[in-house]
Amino acid sequence: MTMKDRAIDRLVAIMAQLRNPDGGCEWDLAQTFATIAPYTLEEAYEVADAIAREDMADLKDELGDLLLQVVFHARMAEELGQFDFADVANAISDKMERRHPHIFGSSEDGSTAAVRQKWEAIKAAERKDKAQNGALDGVALGLPGLLRAEKLQKRAARVGFDWPDQNGAADKLREEIAEFECATNDEERLEEAGDMLFAMVNWLRKNGIAAEDALRAANAKFERRFAGMEQLAAQSGDDFAALDLTAQDTLWNAVKSEERSAKSSQT
Repeated sequence: MTMKDRAIDRLVAIMAQLRNPDGGCEWDLAQTFATIAPYTLEEAYEVADAIAREDMADLKDELGDLLLQVVFHARMAEELGQFDFADVANAISDKMERRHPHIFGSSEDGSTAAVRQKWEAIKAAERKDKAQNGALDGVALGLPGLLRAEKLQKRAARVGFDWPDQNGAADKLREEIAEFECATNDEERLEEAGDMLFAMVNWLRKNGIAAEDALRAANAKFERRFAGMEQLAAQSGDDFAALDLTAQDTLWNAVKSEERSAKSSQT
């Protein structure tokens, strides 16, 4: 048994004891797939956050937290007689070998085009085996809205339902903005707002930009600049919240100016 095998076995054994009715952890025993699912999503986001920060030590910890979620779900499934952690590992191994016939199988054509075509054909066959016959079947409902919108659009594009270039997507976005502005009640505004966001995601996709990534970057920039405003206010002895909007906007512009100066000095 290798060190890696022992490490996995140790984690699986720890989870088994935590879920053991005889001497286990009360909190862990009370959990279900549904109650653990939000933690699974949270840990996946924290992995992405560590990657974005390029913090390798934190990434190691967050990957461990995410692995724990997999072990937790597998343990609960094992208790129900459905599958265990080994089944999970074997299932993904089988899938990876099946989807890479140019590496593990008999296919000799390893060109990018051939690999992509074969990959899509294999995934289509897998969806068919799961009775997912529609082009949009299988796009997870639990995905963030912007990311799910992009995945739906990409699936539709695979079967030809897509604008030939960004101009059509841009026109559609302008159309949806106009319809939102003409909405007369809350129900219409909500619906048109969704259409507007969906069209925005599509337009960004046609420009090679992932909407989820763009919004994350914008969130990070806003947080950074807002913290900068608060810091400038504190340096002047002011209570930021007590400042009027004009004064706050002046601080905002000052932070932006500092950022531009910093970028200029780096180039």
